[in-house]
Amino acid sequence: MHKPYFSALLLFLTAIVATAQAPKKPTASEIYHDLQKLNFVGSALYIAAHPDDENTRLISYLVNDVHAHTAYLSITRGDGGQNLIGPELRELLGVIRTQELMEARKIDGGQQYFTRANDFGYSKNPEETFEFWTKNEVLGDVVLAIRKFKPDIIINRFDHRSPGSTHGHHTASAMLSMDAFDQVDDASKYPKSAEEFGTWQPHRLFFNTSWWFYGSREKFEKADKKNLVSVETGNYFPALGLSNGEIAALSRSMHKSQGFGSTGARGTETEYLELLKGSKPPDNNLFEGIDTAWTRLEGGNKIGEILNPLESNFNFNDPSAMLPQLLKAYPLVLDLKDEHWRNIKMKQLKQLILDCGGIFIEAVSEKNSVNPNQNFAVNIEAINRGKNEVILKSIKNPQGKILWNSAENLSFNAIKKIETTVTSESKIPPYSSPYWLNETGSLGMYVSPEKFIGLPETPALEQLVFELQFENITIPFTKNIIYKSNDPVKGEVYRPLEILPEVTASIPEKVWIFANEEAKTIPVIVRAGKDNISGKVSIEHPNGWKVEPAQQTFEIERTGETKIFNFIVTPPPTQNEGYLKTRIVADGKNFDKELVTIDYEHIPYQSVLIPSEAKIAKIDIHKKGQNIGYINGAGDAIPESLRQIGYSVSTIDPSTISKSSLSKFDAIVIGIRAYNTVPELAFAQPSLNKYVENGGTLIVQYNTSNSLVTENLGPYALKLSRDRVTDEFSEVKILAPDHPIMNSPNKISSKDFDGWVQERGLYFPDEWAKEFTPILGMNDKGEAQTKGSLLVAKYGKGHYIYTGLSFFRELPAGVSGAYRLFANMLSLGK
Repeated sequence: MHKPYFSALLLFLTAIVATAQAPKKPTASEIYHDLQKLNFVGSALYIAAHPDDENTRLISYLVNDVHAHTAYLSITRGDGGQNLIGPELRELLGVIRTQELMEARKIDGGQQYFTRANDFGYSKNPEETFEFWTKNEVLGDVVLAIRKFKPDIIINRFDHRSPGSTHGHHTASAMLSMDAFDQVDDASKYPKSAEEFGTWQPHRLFFNTSWWFYGSREKFEKADKKNLVSVETGNYFPALGLSNGEIAALSRSMHKSQGFGSTGARGTETEYLELLKGSKPPDNNLFEGIDTAWTRLEGGNKIGEILNPLESNFNFNDPSAMLPQLLKAYPLVLDLKDEHWRNIKMKQLKQLILDCGGIFIEAVSEKNSVNPNQNFAVNIEAINRGKNEVILKSIKNPQGKILWNSAENLSFNAIKKIETTVTSESKIPPYSSPYWLNETGSLGMYVSPEKFIGLPETPALEQLVFELQFENITIPFTKNIIYKSNDPVKGEVYRPLEILPEVTASIPEKVWIFANEEAKTIPVIVRAGKDNISGKVSIEHPNGWKVEPAQQTFEIERTGETKIFNFIVTPPPTQNEGYLKTRIVADGKNFDKELVTIDYEHIPYQSVLIPSEAKIAKIDIHKKGQNIGYINGAGDAIPESLRQIGYSVSTIDPSTISKSSLSKFDAIVIGIRAYNTVPELAFAQPSLNKYVENGGTLIVQYNTSNSLVTENLGPYALKLSRDRVTDEFSEVKILAPDHPIMNSPNKISSKDFDGWVQERGLYFPDEWAKEFTPILGMNDKGEAQTKGSLLVAKYGKGHYIYTGLSFFRELPAGVSGAYRLFANMLSLGK
C-alpha cells in the first residue's frame, strides 16, 4: 500500500510546478480520493473579501477530510493591492490574482467564485466600502452564488459585528453573507436568480474565528466557547501523501503576487467556528443532522448501493476493476430529478469513468490563437490504456456539427490520432479576454454579462465533444481545445487556445507628460492577429492637441508581427490633460483594443484586451537637478515616470553602494517597500546617510512596519504605523506653507491634490524625531488628522525625505499635482 501513496505525493508535487494547463493524470490513490468525494452529497461555501483571505486549511479540510463539495466566494479579485512579482497593477493585477486563486483551488480541491465588486483599495469601514460598491448589486451576486451553489453550510472568514477593526471590505463581506443567508429562501428577493436557480436555505452559518479576533491567545483561552464548534484540521491523508496543513500551505503559496509563500504544517491543528445562524451541531461535525449520503436524493438509494461498496473494496492495483459499476450507476445519475446534484455528480462520475478506464483524450490546436470565424487545424489524440473495451463513436463541436464519426474501437494502448478542421464560430463575448474587463465599469463595480456573473474566468470558447461507447452506454465528454508546444528546458508546455482580434494596437508608454510646449514623438505599435492584414491607423485626441499625420497605412504579413508608426503630438500652450486613443480600420471593421499578455509560470498564460489608450498631460512644471539614482523596492513604475519629465534615472544596486558611487546623483529615491524586501539596505544605510550629510537629497517611499530589514530608515528616528488616508478626495492641509518643498521650483497648492487615484497614502509614520518637519495634514472622514504623510529633515548639507504618499499610483496615473510635488522633492536643496 505504500507505493501508491508515494507515487501520489510525487505526482501531486510535480503538478504544482508544472504548466498550469497540463491535463490531470491521477494515480490510483487520487482516483480513490475522488471516489470518496463522489459518495459525499453535501456542500460548503466559504466567503471573504479578497484573494488570500480564504483559510486554505479549512477549505482543504472540507474537501479532503470531509469530502464536501466546497467553494470559496471572494467578493473581489484583489485588484487594489500591490504586486510583488511584476509591474501589473489594478485590472491586470486582478487577472493575476484571479488565476492564483484558481491554481490554489486546484491544489486544495475547492472551486472558485467572485462577485462584480471591484477592489478599489483599502477601506477603513464597511460604510465607506458601500459608498463604492453598489450594495444591492453585490448582495444580489452573493444571493446568486448561494442559490447556484446551494451550500448546506456557509462559513464567513470575518466578523460582521466589528466594523472599523479591520479592512472595510472584510467586514462588508461578512455583512453581505449575513443578509444573503436571510434572503436566499425568499423568491421576492432577487427574483431573476430565484427563477433560474430556485430558492435555497442553508442549514448553518458560521464565523471562522480564532485567537486573532480576540486580541491575543491568552484572551481566547479564557473566552466562553459554548457557541463555538471545533474541528481537527491537522489530519494526514495517506491517499495523497500529505497532511491537511501541507496541502493548505501549497495552496496558499499560489498567492505569489502577494508574497504568501507558506511552509507546510504537520500535526494537530484546530479550527474554531462560531455559530451565527441555524442549529449548532452537537458533536463538532459541521454537517451533523444533514443527510450527506446518496439517500438524500430521490432515486439515490440505488446509486448508493452501487457506488458505496466501491470504497471499501477499492483495488489500488487495478482501479479499472470498478469501471463496470461506475457504468451501471451512470444512467441512474443521469435520471436524478435534482438537477443541481445531477450536474455535480455527473461531472465527478464521468471524470472517474475516464480515469478508471485509463482513457486519455485531447484536442490540440496547431495555433495558439485564432480569430472569430476562422478555420483552424486541430490534432486529436485518443488512447485506451485500460482493460475495458471502448469505442470512439464520434467527435462533434458543441453545436452538434459532426467532425468525425468513424466509430473505431480504441485498442489497448494503441494511440489514435485524428486531424480535423474546426471553425471558430461567432460568440458573445467574441474574444477570450477576461469578461469583466470588456466594458468600462465604475470605481467600485465591474460590468458583466448576466450569464457570467460569479464565474472566475471567461469559459473556453472552443471545445469538442467526444462520444465514447462502453458496452451499450454512450457517454459524451466535452474537452477544451488547447495549444501545446515543446520547450527545450521545460518540455511539454500547455497554453489555453485563445480567440483574439485580427489586429490590435498599443501606445507603449501609458502616460506622456509634457513639461513645455515642445512636441513629442509617440509610437503606436500595430500587431497582426492574422496573416496578411492591412488597414489604416490613427489617433483620437482631446481638443487643443495636435497629432500628425492624421492617419497612416499599414500592411503586415505574419500573425504576431508588429510594426511601429510614429505620430508627432503637440500640446496646447496651457495646462491640459486627456487621452490618446488608437483607432484601426481593417477588414471592414474597427479595432480599438490593446493586447496585453501575462506570462508567469505559476498561472496559465493570459491574453488580456484593454482599451488602447494613453494619458497625456500638459503640466506647468519646473525642476532642478538632473541625475537621479533609484533603488528598486517591491516594484513600481516611478523611474519611467521621472524620465517623462526629463530626468536621467539610473538604477542603483544596493549591494554596491559606496560613498563615491552615490556622489554623482542630484537625488536618490528608494522604491516602495524596499526596507521590507531588500536586505542589503540594512548595510547600505550608513552610506546613504553620508550621502545626505554631504549635500544629497534622499527620498524614501512607504514601507510597512512588519519585517523591516533595519529599524534605522534614515539619519533620525521615525516610527512607522498603519495610519493611512484611503479617501483620495479627502482635504489636504498644508502645514508648512513656507517650506521650500511647497514653493520651489513649483508653487504647490490644494489644487495639486485634485484628481488623485485610489488613496492619498499609506503606512505613515506616527512618531518622529524633532528634526523632521511635517508638511501635510490629512484624514479620512471621522478620524483625527495625520501629519506623517510627508516628513522633511535637514541633515548636514542635505535633506532626508520620508513619504507615505502613494506616488507609486499617482505618477503612473498621470496626476499632474503629484508630478509637481515630486519634482519639488527632487529639487530640494538645489
